Amino acid sequence: MDTLEQEIKILIIEALNLEDMSQEDIGSDVPLFGEGLGLDSIDALELGIALKKKYGIELEAGDSRTREHFRNVLSLAALVRSQGKAA
Repeated sequence: MDTLEQEIKILIIEALNLEDMSQEDIGSDVPLFGEGLGLDSIDALELGIALKKKYGIELEAGDSRTREHFRNVLSLAALVRSQGKAA
């Protein structure tokens, strides 16, 4: 598995206080919202803040692509890479 994907999984667990989950519980292609991980809009906001702090990612509140970026761990990793923010 990709190191950036692992970092993002850890970030999700820590930012959203999902103590009962591990990285292995989060599939890279599993939807983060709805039927997948079951996150909600508050979780999305907290995750967005955590991504900004860790990677300096700028997200536009009204950007229609934001929902696409937050689809799963793979799409978040692609976003980080596209903004050249990967460590």
